[in-house]
Amino acid sequence: MTRLADLPVAGASSVVYLGTPEIAVAPLQALVASGCNVELVITRPDVRRGRGNLATASPVKLAAQNLGIRVSESLDDVVALTKQSNDKDLLGVVVAYGALIPMSVLSIVPMINLHFSLLPRWRGAAPVERAILAGDKTTGVCIMRVVEGLDQGEIYRQSEISISPTDTLVSLRHNLLEVSLPLLVDAVKNGTGRGVAQTGEVLYAKKISSQEMQIDWGRTALEIDRLIRVGGAYTNIGDKRLKIIAAKISSDTDTSRVVGAISLTSRNGCEITTGAGNISLVEVQPEGKSAMSVAGWLNGARIEPGAVFG
Repeated sequence: MTRLADLPVAGASSVVYLGTPEIAVAPLQALVASGCNVELVITRPDVRRGRGNLATASPVKLAAQNLGIRVSESLDDVVALTKQSNDKDLLGVVVAYGALIPMSVLSIVPMINLHFSLLPRWRGAAPVERAILAGDKTTGVCIMRVVEGLDQGEIYRQSEISISPTDTLVSLRHNLLEVSLPLLVDAVKNGTGRGVAQTGEVLYAKKISSQEMQIDWGRTALEIDRLIRVGGAYTNIGDKRLKIIAAKISSDTDTSRVVGAISLTSRNGCEITTGAGNISLVEVQPEGKSAMSVAGWLNGARIEPGAVFG
């Protein structure tokens, strides 16, 4: 039976870093700044975006290039590095890499993962988003062993933080990074120590779909507010899409209007009727335009009396 490679007892002499999105940039920079020898960065392939269908490098790839670190998109290069260096204290550090690491690699290179939840709650790709959507009061970070199963490894370090009722995806990620970086650097430089098995209810944080981000105005104002704070929420007015960038729960408790009804206020604002409570819009982004204040949008949108979001 294939087994996991042994972790360095007294800390890693060199590191292979595996990460892809923006949230994985700061941990890479922190490891380098602390003096860790990051020999190789593995990231997901470039993605073609925009009207020109141009290849766009991942944020981690760009950061690694700026730091002068060799970058690859192939896990085969991790195995090749171990054969070249014969370094028994090589450690893989995984932060939002975006793919499972096969046992063929884990049996050769020991790996730890920085995960942005208190495992086993919110295993998977979108733990921060799911914590906000669920209305969790707390969340946290874990340094854990990478095993074949998704986010199932034993935990070496963790830290818990509170989630504010006004936290957005951006602000909560910032707070999580702030507490996680010292834990990660310590685990890499000084060794992980003995881990503990995960206990408690297992929940999975699947990636947020575009369909989930369409606002159902029949839901409660509290639920819709959480969706908006995750980022990317949208609605339709007529045949046009309108992104809701920022909003707040209104003190207006009038429930006589139809769900989704747009009610103009005396302060160049508008409130939307939901299944329970009302939402006051703050910032929006009309289709094909830049983000703007709700007052700016109303000035040009010419909302008719009785208009309803779809």
